[in-house]
Amino acid sequence: MSLFDGQMQGLSATGQQFAPLAERMRPRTLAEYSGQEHLLGPGKPLRVQIEHDDPSSMIFWGPPGVGKTTLAKIIAETTQATFIEFSAVLSGIKEIKQVMAEAADAARMGSRTILFIDEIHRFNKAQQDAFLPYVERGTIRLIGATTENPSFEVIGALLSRCRVYVLEPLSTERIATLLQRALSDEARGLGSLSLTADEEALLLIAGYSSGDCRSAYNVLEIAAQLASSEKTRIITTAIATTALQQRVLLYDKTGEEHYNLISALHKSVRNSDPDAALYWLARMFAGGEDPLYLARRITRMAIEDIGLAAPEALNLCHSARQAVEFMGSPEGDLALAEAVVYLSLAPKSNSVYLAWGAVKQEIESTRQEPVPLHLRNAPTKLMKELDYGKGYQYAHSEEGEKVSAMDCLPESLLGHRYYHPTNEGREKQLAQRFDEIRRIREEKKQSR
Repeated sequence: MSLFDGQMQGLSATGQQFAPLAERMRPRTLAEYSGQEHLLGPGKPLRVQIEHDDPSSMIFWGPPGVGKTTLAKIIAETTQATFIEFSAVLSGIKEIKQVMAEAADAARMGSRTILFIDEIHRFNKAQQDAFLPYVERGTIRLIGATTENPSFEVIGALLSRCRVYVLEPLSTERIATLLQRALSDEARGLGSLSLTADEEALLLIAGYSSGDCRSAYNVLEIAAQLASSEKTRIITTAIATTALQQRVLLYDKTGEEHYNLISALHKSVRNSDPDAALYWLARMFAGGEDPLYLARRITRMAIEDIGLAAPEALNLCHSARQAVEFMGSPEGDLALAEAVVYLSLAPKSNSVYLAWGAVKQEIESTRQEPVPLHLRNAPTKLMKELDYGKGYQYAHSEEGEKVSAMDCLPESLLGHRYYHPTNEGREKQLAQRFDEIRRIREEKKQSR
């Protein structure tokens, strides 16, 4: 049997009856499609491409439940092309080659083929490479869908041959409107149940779906079943709450959203905003993030952004990590919350971070200077004869500030400064001390 037989050409009446609500309510035309106006509004890029029947391949990038698969099917219907839905989870090289061979046969007979690949980021490099010649020749029109950043997950050769469209999460109000439409639709939705819903209940379901319309439809279907057993036949806030059970959180501990959230947390701390920092921390906890990962990143914040302006911040972060290891979650989570608030409100300095970067850049861009002889140890007679350690000035033998006139950098780097302390917090005292040391050293040099 050909892989084209029965490939997603619409559900039969029986199949439609037993399909999930999200599948039954799937838009079939651009007129029914809701959302993504930045791509589908009049004159917008994707709408123009569809209306002009542009055969270019494309990749839809966006979170779950925003209409990536739906758009691919609408494009197939608009262009009257054969639509094949391919799962990156279930298919391998063998299946790819078979589909490509049949697509080539169809192309020779004048038939157009759209190959839709869901979760294209799950294909490895070899599997993605297998599509390249067919995409280049126009044998297939590839439409990929991914929740991951295609810059990292799709090979460059394939990405360069596709237009990337970014789909945005649906707003709470838009999802609530779609839920109301599903309640009223007798042909495809829940209209035959003669149910009504409180506006607050629909907004609750929509809000808890985190922009995922498919998830919202699934919750509405459960709420409808619960409401059908009630005399009032109304989906109330209480029924919606029961149907929700657990909030759907957009989070992937190994994907881009993971990095987006930790970036938001770090930048909120750096910007001295404890409220925002607590929010992003709680979002990561709610998504199931490893508390020890958070402890490591929070410790990094203390080193990079607080630094010597409040050196006790590093000790506080170590204590928070120990609390997490000792108590676990959720008891230990509060220790990390305390650390985040302290770091947010602490004076900030990245002077050591910048100095360290400047030193590393110096080492990478200049020749490796030998250690000056006066800084070398001389444990053997030969080393002493070679003047190892000659001219070394023992700081503790100096009077007063215990500072000698001795230079410790290689000769070619004398006078270079990498560390520039700020006047923030404790570092203000270090800056004063640093200036005093430099003054004393210069005076001793001049007096020699």
